[in-house]
Amino acid sequence: MAQILTQPQAQPAPPVSSYGTHDVTNQPPPLAPYDASDDVALLEGLRREGAGWAEPDVRRIGLLAGGVEAQEWGELANRHEPALRTHDRYGHRVDEVDFHPSWHELMRVAVAEGLAGAPWADDRPGAHVARTAGGLAWGHTDAGHGCPTSMTYAAVPALRRQPELAAVYEPLLTGRVYDPGLRVPTQKRGLLAGMGMTEKQGGSDVRTNTTAALPTAEPGVYTLRGHKWFTSAPMCDVFLVLAQAPDGLSCFLVPRVLPDGTRNTFRVQRLKDKLGNRSNASSEPEFDGTVAWLVGPEGQGVKTIIEMVNCTRLDCVMMSATLMRKTLVEAGHHVRHRSAFGARLLDQPLMRNVLADLALESEAATTLTLRLAGAADRAVRGDDEQGPERAFRRIATAVGKYWVTKRGPAFTAEALECLGGNGYVEDSGMPRHYREAPLLSIWEGSGNVNALDVLRALTREPATADALFGELALARGADARLDAAVSRLRTRLGEATPTGARRLVEQMALTLQASLLVRHAPPAVADAFCATRLGGDWGYAFGTLPDGADLDGILERSLPDTK
Repeated sequence: MAQILTQPQAQPAPPVSSYGTHDVTNQPPPLAPYDASDDVALLEGLRREGAGWAEPDVRRIGLLAGGVEAQEWGELANRHEPALRTHDRYGHRVDEVDFHPSWHELMRVAVAEGLAGAPWADDRPGAHVARTAGGLAWGHTDAGHGCPTSMTYAAVPALRRQPELAAVYEPLLTGRVYDPGLRVPTQKRGLLAGMGMTEKQGGSDVRTNTTAALPTAEPGVYTLRGHKWFTSAPMCDVFLVLAQAPDGLSCFLVPRVLPDGTRNTFRVQRLKDKLGNRSNASSEPEFDGTVAWLVGPEGQGVKTIIEMVNCTRLDCVMMSATLMRKTLVEAGHHVRHRSAFGARLLDQPLMRNVLADLALESEAATTLTLRLAGAADRAVRGDDEQGPERAFRRIATAVGKYWVTKRGPAFTAEALECLGGNGYVEDSGMPRHYREAPLLSIWEGSGNVNALDVLRALTREPATADALFGELALARGADARLDAAVSRLRTRLGEATPTGARRLVEQMALTLQASLLVRHAPPAVADAFCATRLGGDWGYAFGTLPDGADLDGILERSLPDTK
């Protein structure tokens, strides 16, 4: 990972805190600067999954992410949203989106630190794990710019289905230079990639797409005509797009600027007015004679692009885990400095229960994220001769995508509540995180799509079940509740139906998370997780850990200096 240097900032003068009518007291100091990588579960998982060599870089990214400047970039990029310019002052069609300078700073760091396509050009074992760990830290700034970096990362394996295109574009997609602006791709120092799959009439059912691809006289070159309903980051340089070719749904590479320097037809009709993810532009582009290059065989568009989906689903898990950690840190900081009813909030028994319960959920999400990243790293590198890691990645990524992203909204709401009314106010930052959380369960397939994908994998690829139970067997005998859960899961697998798919995947996720914590986390964490998530000694809301739970042990691990 490349080092990013920033100029030291002068300390601002302290604000006025005393008035004729009152004094400002019992308010926490600003959280920033802080270390976003100061997370035991993150650092232990980084080492365990083969990327310990990247720890100095991840720690540096964490300090930068938690710095005053980077935190302000995230706030400003969301406050000053991207704006669409369809035409220039003379009436020429330009279809450009203007971003606040803070967006470009966030992108500059993310690309330079290898959080986009860089791992595909890194031969070191664990490079994909290092990228995920860097994302878990850098994501404390802003979630929106994680969209183009994620799609750029995910585009590379799909593009490799067409080696002659990969030879041209991959070196630029895997580079570490952020080079914004619409120019001929091969004349730039670095590229970003987007994707356009969904349409009005189908959404996730991409086989109903109506965008048409007409072959030209030049082999492998087509023209597209149609419309896409959700295409994020329209200022990317190239896009992977699904369209109907003569032999069926196919994948195409669409550049914004053609090799001769002219603009490809990519008419941005409007930007989406979204609940969250406001710093990132999501658009509806129209294709009309748009030049595109075929990626993979005609009629195999889904098969070609599925590797891209696997990568972006991992990033959905990662970004949800990041939001959990970020809001937990915010909540912990607040209660450490705020008092009520004669004591610090952190010392109130029930508040400690809430924080400890959130900490369990956060550690389980982070640990699973890094395990998935490790499986992806070994699978794509060919370090998996017999294939169990590929099979585990196939099933566990879909399971993790379903469950971790589902937990995000409830988690961020509880963390927000720890700040009371202060957390409901925009300048606390918590409402932005809360609005962001639901996106991750929708992007790359909603809950139903992922749950049914798990059933599809179990049915069509029996090795996936073997890989999952092989992973669970590594913790056999360590906890009776976990052993019982694995037994129940085997029974439920034999009775799986589409109607019960969500319940099955939930049980798979909790059992997998528990097995990882039993193997890798301290007894305080593993015991409380198994007692609640598997043993049934848990209420509906966070903060219902049983009386015997080691709250001190959990909080000391997740929130340093909590006493």
